[in-house]
Amino acid sequence: MSSTDATSQTATASAPPKAGEMRLEVVQVPVSDIDRAKAFYQGLGWREDVDFVVGEDFRVVQFTPPGSGCSISFGKGLSTAEPGSAQGLELAVYDIDAAREDLINRGVEVSELFHLDGDPPGPVPGPDPERQSYMTYGSFSDPDGNGWLLQEITERLPGR
Repeated sequence: MSSTDATSQTATASAPPKAGEMRLEVVQVPVSDIDRAKAFYQGLGWREDVDFVVGEDFRVVQFTPPGSGCSISFGKGLSTAEPGSAQGLELAVYDIDAAREDLINRGVEVSELFHLDGDPPGPVPGPDPERQSYMTYGSFSDPDGNGWLLQEITERLPGR
């Protein structure tokens, strides 16, 4: 059995949920090769929270993106989902150009920026012309093809 000592790394503390509150804590990402996926997410600079093995049939690895209240997990004995079937996993970023450049510098293939336009809305090359929050995207995939979106949010909608 192995595990990562999360106490040695900075974690964000938050108040316990109030009655009726629900917080999305972990999203499972189906992968075919646990160690390859672990190396990929480590390479993104995400915090490794745990790598826990119980026997030959169960292993869970969990990572948290910097600043995120939600983590991802993958491993063995967790899910029957096909590797690469997670799509549209969104990462909110304040500066999409900087986030994209950081990923590229880490060896990740990231799409050119695009925005949504038209009726019905579809992807159009380039950032949103007005640089409105929630409108500019970039995309990348992990080694199994799980699809991630970067979404630029510089100003949150009311209530968020």
